[in-house]
Amino acid sequence: MRRTTDEKVNTVIKHNTFWYKNNTFEENNEAHITALKETMLVLKNQVQNEGLTKDLLDTFIAEKENGLKVLLALTGISKEQFKRLITFIRVVDDEELSRVSCRDMWIGEAELDETGITEWQDATILKKIQTCADFRRGVINLFYEGSTIPILAKTLPLFELKKMGVSKLTFGFETMIDTLVRYKEKGSYSGMKQNNAEVIIGNLLDEMEINFDQDVDLEKLKELTPNEKRTMDFIIPNRKEPQVIIESSYSKTTSSAQGDKAKTEIAIRNLLADHYPNAHFWGFVDGISWYVRKEDLRRMTEAFEDVFTLEESELLRFQESLIAVLK
Repeated sequence: MRRTTDEKVNTVIKHNTFWYKNNTFEENNEAHITALKETMLVLKNQVQNEGLTKDLLDTFIAEKENGLKVLLALTGISKEQFKRLITFIRVVDDEELSRVSCRDMWIGEAELDETGITEWQDATILKKIQTCADFRRGVINLFYEGSTIPILAKTLPLFELKKMGVSKLTFGFETMIDTLVRYKEKGSYSGMKQNNAEVIIGNLLDEMEINFDQDVDLEKLKELTPNEKRTMDFIIPNRKEPQVIIESSYSKTTSSAQGDKAKTEIAIRNLLADHYPNAHFWGFVDGISWYVRKEDLRRMTEAFEDVFTLEESELLRFQESLIAVLK
């Protein structure tokens, strides 16, 4: 017998666990945290007794399974951000970055496949740390010198760049406070409206004195396909008579959601072809995560008539393209 909505709601209210916990998982996780803490204390004692040197760190991350995790925890660099950084080093042929990271000593053509470079997973990085001295030296150099490398200073957000630096590994009080504060504010920083790609696009349209609707539904789709429509990021000049429809997808973290996003945009493209055949459908697709998800990127770009990034020359091309269409 089908239960009523009230019965289902009451089930959730009456039998709510509030914060579900798996005791076995909790115990295993606590053991992992304890191991990390103890490994960090080992490093702290070594640094105090022997002084901080590259050789000390080299031995530490080579011999300690959690050695790299400890360095990331001390600096506040997330595992995901570190993976993106390694990917960036592998795909960008910059002289100083290559020298500091020892890139040419550990990168190989075999890492490239026909669809482009693929991102290393945790196990691959750990194995490389344990077996490749050149890779270890490059990683340690990044902790020492990363914030001084011009291409990283130009590319990385200042919030992330400030996490690099040898002072972070000395266990100094002020540097530990800095790491704690950045950990605490990471979510707020990532979610701040001023830091979103949509703000850049909106400001650009304002500067061009172009009318647009933002985060709204198209009139026909709302009326005729309410279950298939979606809120559009930008509609120029308005939702009733759109000439250009823009979707923005800036991604720094890889996930299966990127494939779902591509499928969604393709579905929207088909709806627009039926109901707004004269409107242009453009996309802003940017971020290192798209770089390493080439198949998802291909599907994503297929959804749009044209795509742009947030790089300055691309923003200029967007302006020129938009002016040409509106004329």
